[in-house]
Amino acid sequence: MGLFRNKNEQAYVGGKKHWTDVLKNSGPVNALLWRMPEEDFNTNSTLIVMPGEEAIFVNGGVIEQVFPSGTYKLNTENYPFISRLRNMLSGGVSIFNCVVYFVRKAHGYEVLWETDSPIQVRDKVLGIATQIRARGAYKVQVEDGPLFLEKMVGGKVAYTSQEALGDYFCREFQGKIRSTIAQFLQSREEELLGIDAMANEIARQLEPEIDAILKPYGLTCVTFSISAMDIVGDELRRKYDEIGMDAIQKMRMAAADRKALDILGDDWSKVQTAEIMKTFAANEGAGGIAVAAMGMNAGNSLGEMANVLAPAQKPQESDHVSKLKQLKELFDMGILTQEEFDAKKAEILKNM
Repeated sequence: MGLFRNKNEQAYVGGKKHWTDVLKNSGPVNALLWRMPEEDFNTNSTLIVMPGEEAIFVNGGVIEQVFPSGTYKLNTENYPFISRLRNMLSGGVSIFNCVVYFVRKAHGYEVLWETDSPIQVRDKVLGIATQIRARGAYKVQVEDGPLFLEKMVGGKVAYTSQEALGDYFCREFQGKIRSTIAQFLQSREEELLGIDAMANEIARQLEPEIDAILKPYGLTCVTFSISAMDIVGDELRRKYDEIGMDAIQKMRMAAADRKALDILGDDWSKVQTAEIMKTFAANEGAGGIAVAAMGMNAGNSLGEMANVLAPAQKPQESDHVSKLKQLKELFDMGILTQEEFDAKKAEILKNM
């Protein structure tokens, strides 16, 4: 009987070591990580690593060697680390003990997801609170095999398939998905009807967020998609039906105007108001003058009002005559009192 260095070897049937001379991945096709059940190997064993895989040799919790795809003859001449792992001779054949993991790095299967509870949002057009449910799919790929092994096995995590990883990351995924969708929808001014049209844009924002969760585990998010976003219940749709398309279009235009003012600021609004007033003032007759005058702020002086109304004067008239005519029209409309009219008239005549 050979020399036992591992006390557990005595538990083998017949007190003999059972070893294999071909190492290859025989695990489930959907497994990202699979551990070979055998731990003892011939020093001339053949290691077969299929395309899209890695084989990781671990001894005493330490990674000894990582093999990318290919075929390898395992002997001490090619791989000196094996000499440290030899523990016995069996029938004249040198045997080494090691734990071997196969990591599948090729693209895996799509895993379906859906929000575990409704997302609270508000329709910006009607101001009605409602709820959204979302669903879709994602695909995870192993990017760093040793890091993935360390996190999963070192952390005593038994999840090795894409579906199982989805369960493991479920809480983090759900929190990120819910918050991103809610923030996106609350930043938009459109009504929530037709929300599916925004799915691709939201998914593009979510993919790097999901990827950031996976990176510390040696994983990457290959694809993330939202297949549907549904409004819970029919109250919001019924409300829009009651309002009608004409009213909805007006609401959309009003929302667009508010958004423009938010972007351009209050100064832009003042400029537009002044331009409109000048346009009205340029019109013949008292109607245009009245509209322009009513548009002025209560704190504006008569001089400022005259400056706004200046484009209405005719080229052949002097500036003073034009101001006197405008002053008389404002008096006739009752905008100026007798005292205000007399005082301003005297001022203009004095400067002529």
